[in-house]
Amino acid sequence: MRKKTIAVDMDGVLADIETQLIEHYNKAYGTSLSKESIQGLSEEEAFKERELLHGILNKGNFFRTLPVMPHAVESLRELQKNFEIFIVSAATEFPISLGEKVAWLGEHFPFIKWENIVLCGSKRIINTDYLIDDHCKNLDYCMGKPIMFTAFHNINQTHHLRVNNWKEAVAVLNETL
Repeated sequence: MRKKTIAVDMDGVLADIETQLIEHYNKAYGTSLSKESIQGLSEEEAFKERELLHGILNKGNFFRTLPVMPHAVESLRELQKNFEIFIVSAATEFPISLGEKVAWLGEHFPFIKWENIVLCGSKRIINTDYLIDDHCKNLDYCMGKPIMFTAFHNINQTHHLRVNNWKEAVAVLNETL
């Protein structure tokens, strides 16, 4: 019998981009943003200086040094027993991130095979049974069942099944077996 498939986003789901982005943005712009202060804001509202933001994201080593989300590694290991896992990232928006993301995955998730890593522009092409992502723009077009991973910018969105962390994600997915 074929294993069900899960597409898992990187930034904001496997990698804690929020923490590092806030740190770099505050340092570059002299602001004092915190996770609490940007809750419920869109990315555009939280990071108003868009050129500065793009400069941070296009700077070498930004994506390579992102912290891993709590319990992400052990959760994917557990899920991999019963599901086929694909890592999916809309990485081509920031071409410098392509190699960095592959290296980051190799370091933190060496058990994910290279052929299960999909770096793309739009996730509308992804056809898996489940998609775990923090962006409604990706979840809204999901061909399978969308699962929204909580992030500051989606806290007010209610039209997708929400998980707040990796332990909740594993519980939800294991219920489908």
